[in-house]
Amino acid sequence: MPADYSTAFAALRSILANHADKFSVTVDKPTEYTLVTQSPSPLPQHKNEPMFFGSVRLGKAYASFHLFPLYVNPELANGLSPALKKRMQGKSCFNFKTPPEPDVSADLERLAAEAVQDWARRKWL
Repeated sequence: MPADYSTAFAALRSILANHADKFSVTVDKPTEYTLVTQSPSPLPQHKNEPMFFGSVRLGKAYASFHLFPLYVNPELANGLSPALKKRMQGKSCFNFKTPPEPDVSADLERLAAEAVQDWARRKWL
């Protein structure tokens, strides 16, 4: 696996890990880092289990940053920069072959912080 993918994974992991104190870390491996809520989900489809918040995964062709709050509140994506939007795959995943550029990294950090604030307002943390 190319070193850049691992470097991209490490950079993306640090963005998500900045919010780990508000969540439970369910996976912390060199190829995956996952956060879920500490309390049971209020959503009926999750049947009172912790709700997935986000993860970073190292794949064969890229490192991916998944942020589930974008499914719940797609308006969080309204302020995405064109550079970050270009990396978006589907509704809540961003793929990187190299570490994000500083402006893209700042955009992801802002997006993750807004997602945490959104879930705090909803009392889902």
